[in-house]
Amino acid sequence: MPLLPQAEVGVFGGTGLYTLDELEDARDLELDTPYGAPSAPLRVGTWRGRRIAFLARHGHGHRLLPTEIPYRANVYAMKLLGVTKAISVGAVGSLREELPPRTLVVPDQFLDRTRHRPDTFFGDGLVVHVSLAEPYAPAVRKALLEAATSAGRPAVDGGTYLCMEGPQFSTRAESTWYRALGCSIIGMTNLSEARLCREAEIAYGALSMVTDYDAWRPHEAGVDAAEILAVLRDNADVQHRVLLEAIARLPQGDLPENHSLASAMVTALDRVPAATLERLQPFFLPYMRRGPA
Repeated sequence: MPLLPQAEVGVFGGTGLYTLDELEDARDLELDTPYGAPSAPLRVGTWRGRRIAFLARHGHGHRLLPTEIPYRANVYAMKLLGVTKAISVGAVGSLREELPPRTLVVPDQFLDRTRHRPDTFFGDGLVVHVSLAEPYAPAVRKALLEAATSAGRPAVDGGTYLCMEGPQFSTRAESTWYRALGCSIIGMTNLSEARLCREAEIAYGALSMVTDYDAWRPHEAGVDAAEILAVLRDNADVQHRVLLEAIARLPQGDLPENHSLASAMVTALDRVPAATLERLQPFFLPYMRRGPA
C-alpha cells in the first residue's frame, strides 16, 4: 500500500455535517479496506496544527441508511490514517422533557437495539474482548463539554444513548419503553462506531444535537424527518463551532483507549490464522511479539 498521509483526529460527520471546509492543505482520499470502501472519500488536512481526517458517514448526498453505513470500513480507514481520537457529530431524538430540541448532549452510555450490523473486527480464529464499561472516552467528552461552554451553548453532561436500528422512527410503545429504561436520547449510529473504535484503539466521543422529542409524547405527532432537518439547518453553525473548538482542546499524546487491546486478547497471536493477522495488521503491529496479557 502506498504511504498514506497521517491524521491524529477523526471526525464522523452526521446528518447536516458533510464537509469540514476549514481544513488547510486538504486532500480527498479514496481508500479501500478489507471491509470494502468507506462511506465517502476521507478529507485529510490541518486545522490549528492538528491533523484531521473527516468522513461523511452517510456518504455524499446522504445516500446511506444507518444500517447500510459500512462502519467497519469507516473505522478501519481511520486506523490506516493513524487516527487516535475521534469525534462523532449527529442528530438525536429526546426521551426527556428537560432535553428539548436544540439541546446539545455529550452522552456517556449506550443501550443497543440494533439487529442487522456487523459489530466487531474479530473472529476468524482470533478472540478479543475489549471493555466497553465506559464506551465514550472521558478525555474526548471533557473536550466537547468545555468546547460547548466556550461557544456559549453549554452541553448536557452525560446521558444514555439508545441506539436503534431504523430507518423507521420509534413506535410510541417503544419510545415509552426506552424512557422507562432510563435512556435520555435516541439515535441510529453512535454505538456501532463506538464499539469498533474501541477495538481499533481509537478514543471516541460524541456531540449530539437534539432535533425532536421522540414519539413518547401522546399529545403530539410522531417524529417528522422534515422537522429534524429544519432544526439541523438552523443550528449547523453551533455544532460546527463546538466541533472545531473541541478538536483544539483534545489532549495531545496517548489516551487509555489507545491501548485497549493490551489486556483484551485471549488468543495468542502466534495461534491466529495468517489471513486474519494480515487483515488486522494495522491493529496488531505493536503486539506482534506478545501473547495475551
